Amino acid sequence: MSNRYVIILAAGKGTRMKSRLYKVLHPVAGRAMVDHVLTQIEQIKPDMVETIIGNGADKVRDLLGDRTKYALQSEQLGTGHAVLQAEQDLGNKEGITLVVTGDTPLFTAKTFENLLDFHEKEDAAATILTAHAENPFGYGRIVRNDNGNVEKIVEQKDASRSEREIQEINTGVLVFDNKLLFENLHKVKNENAQGEYYLPDVISLLKEQGEKVSAYQMADLSESLGVNDRVALSQAEKIMRRRINEQHMRDGVTIVDPDNTYIDVDVEIGNDTVIEPNVKIFGKTSIGSECIIGAGSRISDSEIQDNVEIISSTIESAVMHKGSNIGPNSHLRPKAEIGRDVHIGNFCEIKNAKIGDRTKVGHLTYVGDATLGTDINVGCGVVFVNYDGVKKWHSNIGDHSFIGSNSNIIAPVEMSDHSFIAAGSTVTDDIPKHAMAIARSRQTNKEDFWDRLPLSNSEEWK
Repeated sequence: MSNRYVIILAAGKGTRMKSRLYKVLHPVAGRAMVDHVLTQIEQIKPDMVETIIGNGADKVRDLLGDRTKYALQSEQLGTGHAVLQAEQDLGNKEGITLVVTGDTPLFTAKTFENLLDFHEKEDAAATILTAHAENPFGYGRIVRNDNGNVEKIVEQKDASRSEREIQEINTGVLVFDNKLLFENLHKVKNENAQGEYYLPDVISLLKEQGEKVSAYQMADLSESLGVNDRVALSQAEKIMRRRINEQHMRDGVTIVDPDNTYIDVDVEIGNDTVIEPNVKIFGKTSIGSECIIGAGSRISDSEIQDNVEIISSTIESAVMHKGSNIGPNSHLRPKAEIGRDVHIGNFCEIKNAKIGDRTKVGHLTYVGDATLGTDINVGCGVVFVNYDGVKKWHSNIGDHSFIGSNSNIIAPVEMSDHSFIAAGSTVTDDIPKHAMAIARSRQTNKEDFWDRLPLSNSEEWK
């Protein structure tokens, strides 16, 4: 097998995206387009990968790091000019070079592997990855001679009327003998409508030299979708999410409504988990087995262990341990950790807090900057008052404690094991073990108050 090199073209301005974000950094299913491409390339284990960068170069470097080498295309003068920027690193190497674009996030490693194997089997100077398109508008066309051999690739803007009728398209992915590639790049001219140096013109030069040019037609046209605007971005997103959902279902996850379930590419889900409609799961989230993720839930960058039930709630950068449940309409904010068999009811918010095993936080409660032990009961309407206008303060609640409804805990408070807070209390001091804190105004009943009201005898008030 020949040495294998890869060049990723990622220097285009992406003006049709109408965005301040560099085109190849736009995400598809939670991962930047160029990262999708590089991830698939890495699976074929090439000897070297070089990414051609331009506008937004630093941001691409920050994203991809040392997974690839880089070459800068300071002026965007076409794909041929872009590949030429890799000459310093690759120009004299023996082997074959795969050229792909960074805005094609749907290509798979299998397609790349098949293309490279075909190229080596054909012993060709170049191989074009092609596809059949019912509507080929916008793609370069594959022009063949009467014997069916590839003659050239012609771009949409430079194609004649008859050439525009051709339905075999150039996907933008090509393989070359590496030395022949760089020898001929210097011969490419910019005599076209755009005044650019096109990489496909190397194909015509190779043909003129009598070199063999082959074409490998891929099975799935959708892989070749290039993202040049927001419409294509949404199409790529839809295709990618369908792939993701289908793979999860094959792995034993029940997705009730795949068309309305949004799962990012890096999400992990255990078998026998049920995902109800309109669920969104983002980032590096892991979900265990036998969970129920209820309709309308949103989970991002969180760890959800086995047998957890989430009903119409939002979980972000949080942990839910085995057997716990939450919802409906509750919110775990960053650094919330929910212990085993914990119940978080409706309209609760937990932030930067640890809730111990078997504790119950029933409803209408805010727990922020606190550590709650095991087997605690938190009543309705409890508020952990953690901010004094300058600084956030932390409270600790001991095991087997009881916090009555409508209580305020003015942090910092230390509540010992087996202690109580009476309903309606505003607690400012520590509570010792086995004690009950009552911190509320004494009730006073004013006798005959009604009779003293000016309108007490009017018909309206009776």
